[in-house]
Amino acid sequence: MAAAKERVVRIALVQMRCHEEPERNLETALARIAEAAEEKARIVCLPELFRSRYFCQSEDHAHFDLAEPVPGPTTDAIAEAARKHGIAIVTPLFERRAAGIYHNTACVVESDGSLAGMYRKMHIPDDPLYYEKFYFTPGDLGFRAFPTSAGNVGVLICWDQWFPEAARLTALQGAEILFYPTAIGWHDAEKEQYGRGQYEAWQLAQRAHAVANGIFVAAPNRVGREGTVEFWGGSFVAGPFGEIVASASHDREEILVVDCDLGRVEEVRRHWPFLRDRRIDAYQGITRQLID
Repeated sequence: MAAAKERVVRIALVQMRCHEEPERNLETALARIAEAAEEKARIVCLPELFRSRYFCQSEDHAHFDLAEPVPGPTTDAIAEAARKHGIAIVTPLFERRAAGIYHNTACVVESDGSLAGMYRKMHIPDDPLYYEKFYFTPGDLGFRAFPTSAGNVGVLICWDQWFPEAARLTALQGAEILFYPTAIGWHDAEKEQYGRGQYEAWQLAQRAHAVANGIFVAAPNRVGREGTVEFWGGSFVAGPFGEIVASASHDREEILVVDCDLGRVEEVRRHWPFLRDRRIDAYQGITRQLID
C-alpha cells in the first residue's frame, strides 16, 4: 500500500477492577491517567461506568443514587487531571440528567479541561445480569465524532459494539479512532461452554467495524469478579485493516498504551474504498425494523 502522511497519536486504555467505594475507583482512574501521561499518551479512555461496580446485575432503585450530573464530581475531577497532565480523557459515567431521566454517558474531556462533547449510549441491553433498560434512557444525541487535540475521536459504549450502523455513522462524521468503553464478562454458568466463543465474537465484531470503516477501534474493559459476573478484560486496539495492534490479559489490571498512526486511515481507505462504493440510494430499508 502507498503510504499516506504519518500522524502518530499515542492512546491509552485503562483496564481496571472496580470496587464498592466510588471514591476509590475515581482515585484509581486518576492514578492510571497520571501513569498514561507519564508514558506520553495524548488521550486515555476509561472503562464503562468505572466509578462503581456494575450495578445493573439487579434492578434496585437505590442504585440511582450513584448517578450524577454533567458537569459534576467526576467530570470536575477528570477536567482537573486533563489540565494537569495535558491529556484528553474519555470519561464514562452514570448521568443524572433530570429526575427520572438517567443515561449511560461518556464525556470527552479535552486536554485543557474543557468538555469536547458527550455521547449517550444509544443501544440499551436487557439480558440476564445486564438489566440496563431499568436504569438508562436511550441516548438522544445521536452518533457523534469530536475533534480533539489527539485527533477526531468517536465514542460508543459497550452494547453499541454489536451494531455496524453505529460504527458507520460515527465514522462518517470523521472519527479516526472509535473508543468503546466496556463492561462485559462471563456468566458462571456459561463460561466453560461458551466463554471462548463469546469473547472471540465480541472482539471479531469490533475488528470488523475497523475494517469496514478504515479506522482504529479501541475497547477498554473492566476486569475481575463482581457478583456472578467475571469481567473478562481483554482490552484491545485494532488497526484500520482489522489487525490486533495490542491486547491486554483477561485477569489483570493494565494500561494498554498504543501508538496509532492516523495516516493509515487515509492509506487504507485509498486501497479499500468502502465508503466510496456505498450505495446510499439503495439503503432505505435499513431504517425499517424488518422487511417482510
